[in-house]
Amino acid sequence: MTERTVMAVDLPPAQLAPQLRDAITRLNRRVRQARPVGDLTMTQLSALTSVELAGALTPRELADAERVQPPTMTRTVAKLEERGLVRRSPHPTDGRQVLLSTTDAGREVLAMFERARDTWLAQRLAELTDADRETLARAAEILQQVARA
Repeated sequence: MTERTVMAVDLPPAQLAPQLRDAITRLNRRVRQARPVGDLTMTQLSALTSVELAGALTPRELADAERVQPPTMTRTVAKLEERGLVRRSPHPTDGRQVLLSTTDAGREVLAMFERARDTWLAQRLAELTDADRETLARAAEILQQVARA
């Protein structure tokens, strides 16, 4: 066992938590930056992702999910709709509402962004030793477990 491993094992959860949170935040930020060059903003990409994950959302639900005010989301949705990435359809039970859903073009944009991020991360992982990649594979399993809790 290396000194670094011993220190991690001996680290109390209250001290490990901020270190782990910081590492996850930095990695997430860096992965998000690894995206194709284009005019889709991070706000638009996040909104498009939320709609895709939900299947369909009202504009208000999307604003709530993205933690922005409805007028801000209205502008974002208008840009996405203008580019053909989302579509509006009548709400099945409330005639005053519409549902937003992702179009085929929107799903393709999301797939393109995902491929760019995966490529960037795979290149970084290729630079690591086999042992480090094995450790990260185990860490990924553990992080999934923590996220489910």
